[in-house]
Amino acid sequence: MPSFECQTCGATFELPQATLDKYPGWVPKFCREHSRKKTGAKTVTRKKRPSLPKSAPREENLTLSEVLEKYTEGPDSGIFTDGSASPNPGPGGWGMVWVEDGEIKDEQYGHESGKTTNNRMELSALLNAYQTLPEDAAVPVFTDSRLCVDTITKWASGWESRGWSRQGKPLKNLDLVKPLFALYKAHPHCPLKWIEAHSGYRWNEYADSLATIWMRPVK
Repeated sequence: MPSFECQTCGATFELPQATLDKYPGWVPKFCREHSRKKTGAKTVTRKKRPSLPKSAPREENLTLSEVLEKYTEGPDSGIFTDGSASPNPGPGGWGMVWVEDGEIKDEQYGHESGKTTNNRMELSALLNAYQTLPEDAAVPVFTDSRLCVDTITKWASGWESRGWSRQGKPLKNLDLVKPLFALYKAHPHCPLKWIEAHSGYRWNEYADSLATIWMRPVK
C-alpha cells in the first residue's frame, strides 16, 4: 500500500490504493491519530488488533557476519539502502551496500544522535547511494521504503514544477529530497526500486544491519 509521513509526528502510515482513488490528487498529510485531532472528528473506539503471528517481519538487529551467514536469497547485484530511527522520531542511522554478482563493491553507513525520523534516514541512505554512483552507472538502487520511492519517482517532479511546495505549503525534508531528486534524474540508468523489508533478502538485510550498527555495543 502507498506510504506517507505524518506532518505532525513524523510517523509513516499507509492507506489502501482504493481509498486514494476515491479522491484524485489528494495527498494525506496526517496519520489517523493526528487527523482526528485536527478535524475535530469524534474518537472511535478501535477494535483490539489481533496478535501478529510469530513469523511476522521484525527487526532482528543482526551483525553483518550474522546476516551473511543466515541469508542467501534475493537479488545479488545493485545498491541496497536502509534507514531507521529508534524511537521515531529519535536517534537513527542509515546504511547502503553496493553489490555486484554477490561481491561487495562499496558500503557506507551513518548515524544521527539527535532527533531524526525513519523517513530522513531512508532518504539519507538513498542520497549517499546516488552520490556514490558514477555518471555512467547502470545499476538498480533498492529501498524498502515505498514512501521514498513514491516521493522521488511520482511526486518530486510536480513539486519541483510548483516551486517545491504542495498546496502552497512548504514540504518536509527538502534538504534531502531536492538533491536526491537531482541525482536520480542525473542517473537515468539507475532506477529506484522497492524491495520488501525483512523478507530474507540478503543484501536488504545487510543494509539494515549497516543502518543499525550504532545500536549495537562495540566489542
